[in-house]
This record gives sequence, structure tokens and C-alpha cells, in this order.
Amino acid sequence: MAAPANRDGAPTPTACEALGFPKADHRRDSYSRRGRMVGGAMYAPPAMAMPPPPAPPPAPYPATRASPMQEMVVTGSVRSAQVMPSPRPGDINTERYPHAQANPIKLTAQEPVSTFSVDVDTAAYANVRRFLNDGQSPPRDAVRVEELINYFDYGYAKPSEAQVPFKPFVAVTPSPWSADRQIVHIGLQGYDIPRTQQPPLNLVFLIDTSGSMSDEAKLPLARKALNLLVDQLRPQDRVSMVAYAGSAGAVLPPTSGREKLKMRCALGALESGGSTAGGQGLALAYDLAVQNFDPKAVNRVILMTDGDFNVGVADPEKLTDFVAAKRKTGVYLSVYGLGEGNYNDTLMQALAQNGNGTAGYIDTLNEARKSFRDDFSGSLFPIADDVKIQVEFNPRAVSEYRLIGYETRLLNREDFNNDRVDAGEVGSGSSVTALYEVTPAGARPSSDPLRYGAPAARAAAGGEIAFLKVRYKLPGDQASRLIERPIGANDTYAQVADAPESTRWALAVAGFGQKLRGDPWLSPGFGWKAVGDLAQTARGSDLYGLRAEFVQLARAAGETRTVNESGN
Repeated sequence: MAAPANRDGAPTPTACEALGFPKADHRRDSYSRRGRMVGGAMYAPPAMAMPPPPAPPPAPYPATRASPMQEMVVTGSVRSAQVMPSPRPGDINTERYPHAQANPIKLTAQEPVSTFSVDVDTAAYANVRRFLNDGQSPPRDAVRVEELINYFDYGYAKPSEAQVPFKPFVAVTPSPWSADRQIVHIGLQGYDIPRTQQPPLNLVFLIDTSGSMSDEAKLPLARKALNLLVDQLRPQDRVSMVAYAGSAGAVLPPTSGREKLKMRCALGALESGGSTAGGQGLALAYDLAVQNFDPKAVNRVILMTDGDFNVGVADPEKLTDFVAAKRKTGVYLSVYGLGEGNYNDTLMQALAQNGNGTAGYIDTLNEARKSFRDDFSGSLFPIADDVKIQVEFNPRAVSEYRLIGYETRLLNREDFNNDRVDAGEVGSGSSVTALYEVTPAGARPSSDPLRYGAPAARAAAGGEIAFLKVRYKLPGDQASRLIERPIGANDTYAQVADAPESTRWALAVAGFGQKLRGDPWLSPGFGWKAVGDLAQTARGSDLYGLRAEFVQLARAAGETRTVNESGN
């Protein structure tokens, strides 16, 4: 029997009505709690409870608190959140960002080991760009420096086999913003799974259709973004869709990648209106993913929302605990934020980190193209889970160090070898970049030496500066594997100008992020012009113009700060 033909094309009213999807009135901003016509059938699902948990491991929750899947009341608000300042006239701005103090300087003699979970999220860069393009300085807590750095491709050498999915890159160069200090640049390039070897996809699009999503930069942009993802699907891939507002319901049953037109019509039938039952939507999306679970496929929920959950389970702690429990089923969660005014970055980050997925922010159609076309493989096909980095500094070569960024990803030293401790997921072809600023032994330290302490160690001549370890699990494995590499004199460059292009670019972006945050370690002489000049030396081929755009953002940041400081 011949395979069915692929069906795709423009989702015209006639074509969609033939598939059971009536033309939506996108001018409306209402959502009936009784239900509405979607996909040719009225849906108004009953109120959903979070699914009961499996038999829990010993004491997963404190004895005084029920599990998040048993509690259905909102008991708190976003914790440790920063509300964005200076709302536009007439607006009430409720944007929320996780508060994290910049990493402090560590004394190598006391704490020689630094450990953190990798982060390949890029949400902060697109969000910062949105503020600067609007002529505003972003809130300090919206600037996660590691996400700015990891937005870019650094052209690291690629590993050749999936079993060892990372190839480390290291460079050591003088700090461009602090005399007598150095930057240790660590890069990990991930294995790129050939297109013909990529496993099938079992995806659930979870789409916020509440009233807060009616803005052109929210639900309409989400439709366009997901249509770009639909473009990439193959016949062996399957997609389901769930929409949620005052309640949640299935919009599209599991559908083959051959039926792209049906998917486009389902997206076109979505309308915004009503409150936001995000907890119900998550529960239903996971139920659909589990019902259609394929152990040989990538099973993932893709959430598109502004994060304004306000009905049912809305407490971030309960939602993240629920998502963390669900990742054990093999279903991961990726989160894409949209819009402004009520964007809940705190919740988006927590859901993605606990759901073993990525967090992105879609501010333009070009960003949607980057996320769902250019970075399609990295967004959806994992090559390694629970990826951790540990660096041990040699006190004879380094007296102090600080990790730039990754404040919300820090781990204890003992967590590195503990395979039960969750860490970041890395997708096909993705890279991870981290920077440490270090004070060489013999250089003037940040703090005075102890009067009664041991004599200062001499610099290690030609020896190791540090030792790098990378721990990871192959997808589906329970036991981790290890990559190790010394960092020494052969990795060192005498001047910033001599350093590789990738290092100079990472330094420019790191300087940009730290200046936006107002971090105290940059010398007054390292201004916005210095950021732009350093970036200009490392623009490279810049195929899609992302680096040229960054140079303009650095210029805009300097102009915005000048206006704000002058009081205009």
C-alpha cells in the first residue's frame, strides 16, 4: 500500500474548513468558559487536577507540605522577583525576573574548585535586545551574562563521535577590563547529529491563548514561530496541540509530520481571551506526551506563553516541582516567552531548568527563525543530559577567580560526581561557553593578604593553571561519563589582540553584559566604546548579521545609559 501523500500549503479558509477548522476571528479578545469550536468540535474540558504522583522516593517533599501535584490552590506569589521599573504611561508593568547577585571573587587557597551546571538558554539576550530597541535599559536581573554569551556560535572544533559528544576549547588571555588579571575562556562544542540519524519527534505544542496573549507580539507571533517549526517536520514526526486560557483542551490529536496543513489550520484557529490556567495546560500536555510516548523518539512539550499564570496552580514552586517530577518519565519541557508588560521570566527559567529543556524568548520573527529553523536541531535533539563543568585552580598559579555569570546554575563541589543531581541538557550542535576572571599568583589581589596566613605561593612557571572536568550522561543513560583536560601555558596568549576570534567575541559580549548589570569589577576606562571596538575586531564572517546587530546594541546601550544618567 502506497504511503499517504504529504499535505501542506496555505491554510486558506476553504482548506481549513475542509479539515474541520473554522476560520478564527483574531479580532476577538474573549474566551468562553463554556468552550468554543476548535478543530470542528466543541471543547470545554472539565477542571483538571494535577495527575497523582508515582510512588515517591524517600521524603521528596518536607513532611509538612503536600506534593505540588496534590495541591490545587495558589499559596504564594513569585519569590525573589524583580519587577521591571519605569512602566510606560498608563500601563501596570508586572514583569518578573529572578534575583541573583553576581558571583563573588573566590580565594583559590580556600576554595580551589568551582562547579556549575551548563546553560544553553538564550532568552536573556533576546529580551535585553527588546529593551534596548525600545530605548530602555533592561532591569539588572534581566541580564544573565552567560545567556548573552551563549547566544552566539563560536565556531569551535566539532567532536567526531556521539559517544564523546563534547570537544573542549580553552584560551587564557589578559582581561580587557581589569589590569593584572586574566580571562580563562572555556568552550564546549557539542556533537551535531546528522539529519538522517535524528530520532523521531513526539512533540506537544502547549499554547497560551489567554487574554494577555492578544498582543501582536504574543499569540500572533507564536503562530508564526510554530509554523516555522512545522516546516522542519518529517513524516515520522508527530505533533499534538493543547491550548489553555480559562481552561485547557486538546486542539489537535497526535498528527503525522505529513499533515503540515492540518497543523497550520489548527494554529490559525487559535484565539486569545480569558484568564490563564497554565497548570491545567501543563498537566494535559504532559498527559498527551506520555500517552503517545515513544522510547525511540524525542518526547517534548513546547510551551509558548508570557508566563502570566493566574488560575489554578500558579505558585512557581508547585509548578517547578511538578515539571521536575515529570522529566523522570522521559518527557522534557522547553519554554519560549513572548511579549512585554507581564512577562514572567522567573517562572519561565524555573520551568525550563526543572524540565530538562531550553528557555528562549521570541521578540521578533527573525528570532523565531533562529530558534525554530537555524537552531532547530539544538533546540529539539539532545546529545547529553546533566552536563556539569568543574574547574580546579592551581593555587601556585592563580590566587583568585570569579565565574562570570551562571549565578543560578552553581553546584556544590560534591554534586559533580553525584549522578542524582540534575544539571543542564545540551542539544545537537550546540555549544557552551564560560569565562573565569582570574588573578595570577604574584599580581595584586582584590583583598589584602592575611597577616598571619601562609606566605604567598610563587607563580607556577610553565605549569598548569587549572584542570577542567566535564561530566555528562548520554540520553537515556543513568551513569555519567567524564572528559578531562589540563589548562596550561600552551593555552595562554600574551595580548587580547593575539587571542582567537572566539575569545575576543566572548570577551566583548561578557563586558557588555557586566556593564548592563553595573557589576563592580570593570575599570572605569572600559566604556561602551571599548565594548564596541573589541567586538569589531572579532566580527568574522557573520553570515546572518547577528554580530553586526550586537555592535549596534552596544552602541544603543551606551546612548541609553547616557540619557538615563543625564536625567532626560
